[in-house]
Amino acid sequence: MRRRADAPRPAARRTIWPAALALGAVLVSGCTASDGPDGAAPDSKAGDGAGQAAAPGRYRTLLEPCGSVPRATLRELLPGAAALSDKQRERVYRGTPAVTYDTDRRAGCAWKADGPDASHQLILDFERVVSYDPAVSDDARAQQVYTGKESAVLPAAPPTAPAAPSTPAKPDGSAEPGSPPAAASPSAGGSGDSSAPAGGAPRPSASGKPGGSGPLAPPGESASTEGLQPRVLTGLGDAAFLDDVLSRAGSTAQHRTVSVVFRTSNVVVTIRYGEQPARITEVPDSAELQEKAQSLARALAERFDE
Repeated sequence: MRRRADAPRPAARRTIWPAALALGAVLVSGCTASDGPDGAAPDSKAGDGAGQAAAPGRYRTLLEPCGSVPRATLRELLPGAAALSDKQRERVYRGTPAVTYDTDRRAGCAWKADGPDASHQLILDFERVVSYDPAVSDDARAQQVYTGKESAVLPAAPPTAPAAPSTPAKPDGSAEPGSPPAAASPSAGGSGDSSAPAGGAPRPSASGKPGGSGPLAPPGESASTEGLQPRVLTGLGDAAFLDDVLSRAGSTAQHRTVSVVFRTSNVVVTIRYGEQPARITEVPDSAELQEKAQSLARALAERFDE
């Protein structure tokens, strides 16, 4: 049957395309998913209510160790190099880099010069510490590494033994029966050595004399080591300590090594400076070696602060 020309047309069916729905969902989610200020997305590291990750350390790279010590300083620390030929002296001052797999994490260098009067050796070690725990900062992890080194050299003082109870005495001055015998004192002829730790021999002191006396020190050397013993240093980096050890190299020669370790942010620096005199009757001067090692440490700390 034919439809009349003036009859109204039926309304067309509307088709909703899936692509249009998907686009609408994207626009809606883009407007509502941002909870940060100014429409910024929240930190993806935060997780479900987790706190912000610990801050990274100050240093992302290390100094090149063989080039970190000026020639003038090397001439002072390695006096034996002055007697060498130009080619040999250049080789000494160039240093020998340590073998490492990642110079941004660990780097080192060593120098050695043998002279007519003494041999000197300098070793540098730079370690950049990185914490892989998001709750622990690089600086905190570096402090843990430093503390382990310090504790190996400067152990905590042993607890003080409680004082022995006084011994009751009779009117005539003799002790009561059953009372423990009084401890012998050094002034009373006792053989105890208060400088030796319990259970072992004392560690060589800065003068090389365990407990104040010993075979390492030749006759005539001063027994005073006040201010030269291994100790914590102040005013150097964030934390620092010094070690001083005198030992024998071979059967006769005496060798002293002074170590200075300091932390600056997430980098731990270790300096070892040693001397071995040519004559067996000589002992390396502790004060001189310590001053030179500390002077180099201060210069390196300033380089890291640049």
